[in-house]
Amino acid sequence: MDHFFLRPQQRTPERLAQPGGNVDYERFLQEALHPLHAGQSFSYRPYLCSQGVLGAPVHVSSNRISIVEGSYSLHPALSDFYDLKVFLSVDPAEQMRRIRVRNGAQMCRRFEEEWIPLENRYFHAFSIKKQCQLQFTNGKCSFSDTIIEI
Repeated sequence: MDHFFLRPQQRTPERLAQPGGNVDYERFLQEALHPLHAGQSFSYRPYLCSQGVLGAPVHVSSNRISIVEGSYSLHPALSDFYDLKVFLSVDPAEQMRRIRVRNGAQMCRRFEEEWIPLENRYFHAFSIKKQCQLQFTNGKCSFSDTIIEI
């Protein structure tokens, strides 16, 4: 889902006020999820945040099993398309440590002040964790009562 963050012209106050509104779920639905659901190969152009542009097309071949990864992949506009939903979480201190190692101190602050609060608001607003049949927290798994049929 990182390839589908909003481009600058899409980042309006109204859009960012919506839980989960900081990802272009409409484009993901149109360019990726509809073809995946139909069993078709597809191409999409990833949004390159660091450059502020859409990148070269990425081709994705159809497969029997596809995995969609990302915090915003269970947005209500998208969540009915999945057969299995998995929620992964880690304690906040470990999350910040990993972000600092991966992105540096300056970006870590931006994650802490901007992106993590947006993500948490989205998780809460749409009860994302409760939608998932499998939940992993700090490497430990719990299961919902939902029967999984694939």
